[in-house]
Parts: sequence; C-alpha cells; structure tokens
Amino acid sequence: MRVRDLLGAESIELQGKAATKKEVIEQMVQLMAKRGNINDLEKYEKGVFAREEEGTTGIGEGIAIPHCKSDAVSAPGLAAMVLPQGVDYDALDGQPVHIIFLIAAPDTKDNIHLDVLSRLSVLLMDEEFTKALQKAATPEEFLDVIDRAEKAKDEEEQRKQEQKAAAEAAQKNGADNGNAAETGKPAARKKVVAVTGCPTGIAHTYMAAEALEKAGEKMGIDIKVETRGSGGAKNVLTDQEIAEAEGIIVAADTKVPMDRFDGRQTLIVKVADGISKPEELIETVLD
Repeated sequence: MRVRDLLGAESIELQGKAATKKEVIEQMVQLMAKRGNINDLEKYEKGVFAREEEGTTGIGEGIAIPHCKSDAVSAPGLAAMVLPQGVDYDALDGQPVHIIFLIAAPDTKDNIHLDVLSRLSVLLMDEEFTKALQKAATPEEFLDVIDRAEKAKDEEEQRKQEQKAAAEAAQKNGADNGNAAETGKPAARKKVVAVTGCPTGIAHTYMAAEALEKAGEKMGIDIKVETRGSGGAKNVLTDQEIAEAEGIIVAADTKVPMDRFDGRQTLIVKVADGISKPEELIETVLD
C-alpha cells in the first residue's frame, strides 16, 4: 500500500481559503467525506477536534497533519489542502500553515495503513517536497509529486540498507583478519538512542523519528530511534544499544517503558520538540 492508495484527486483542494483553524478543519473533513470512508461524519469531526485539544497538529514549517483514529472511519484515507494565503493554525512555530493533510484511521487492529502514513510524515520533512506540492497546478500533478517522492525514498532506503550491510561485512572482515588496529580505523562515532511517540501514534511519532535521524546524520552521531505508534513499538532498542549509548532521548506524549533506562542520562521532552529542535536535543543529551 502506498500514499496514492489513500489519497484521491477528489479529496485534494489546491486553492484553499480559510480564516480560522476551525474553519479549515471543517473543510478538510468535508474533503475526506468525498472518499466515502466515513460512516459517521459528525463523530469523526469531533474526534479530529478532540485531537487538537491534546496539542496542535500544526508542526511548523507551514505544515499541519490533523488526524483521528475512530470507529467512525470505515477505511483509512487522506485528504489534502494547499492554502496559498495560509491560515493561522496555532502551529508550533507560530507561522501560518500552507499545506494540510488530514488522516482518517479506522479503530482496528489492522494497522497496515500506518506504515503508509508514517512514510507521508517523513516525506513532509523534506522542504523540496513541500515546495513541489505547493506548486502543483492540478490534483493529478499533486499526486504525481507524491508518487515520485515515494519512489525516491524507497531507493534511498534500499541504498542505506546496502551500505549498512557492506559496512558490517567490512568490519567483520577486518576483525577476522586481526588488523583493525593497524588500519588506522577512525574513532568510533558517538551513539545516542531515542524513543518517539504520541497519543494516536499516527504522524508525530514518525516525524520526530525522522527529524532525529536526519539531525544525527548531519552531526556525525549514530542514532537509533524506537517508534511507539498505533502499530506498536518498532525498531525496538536492545539492552546492548542502550548500554552503549552516551545519552537517551525520549520525545513522547504517551507512556514509554522507562525502567530499562534506569541510571542512564535520559532527556524527556514532548514529541513536538523531537520534530522542531532535534539537533538541540542531541547536543543537550551529549552535554
């Protein structure tokens, strides 16, 4: 399943106009209804607003991802809106929102759609991607931007897996030859581990994880992030990884098992901080 499977041209508005956050959410819910996947529109809309009361889904950088997981939803879906003039959405950075993706998730144990939604969340961390969405002239072009970005992301992830496998093989080979010390091997990179999670576990969980991973790569820090979303815990940290880490970041607005971090330097913050200031968090936990 891909993002394109959850988003249709009928649920995309490229010239949105709204004076308030409430107004734009109501419009987004109507766009979602066009997919035919909402069996109780009033209940679904109340669920979206209830999520906003827990904390704004305006993540900053002109993006908002309101969402609701509810039995009012019969099938997972997306709706999207571009607002050229922006709207005051109470975003984390205080700036107007120009791109909104609304998520509808059924309240079931089958969470295959969450992998797709996590992918969308990660894509939205790319400024070039969001610029391309804003420039789209038609819903079809908007969808094409997403298709191309998904394909590029898949290829990038494949390259990373191959590079990781190659590095592990080279390290093992060096150890087997007993010449690791003589090869002038560079000093090991500092290691940090993190956990991200939000109450619904749909978007912010994965956006915070992506932001932390990108910040770690930029800073030359090895970082592994465990995500605790609606689909359960993924990329779970091992005892060895926790022991080897110089610091632990917990960026979550939901309950996280903390006993495993006893006696370790642990920084606990909101999931929004993981999205908006990942480099600062890494620097802090290493300081």
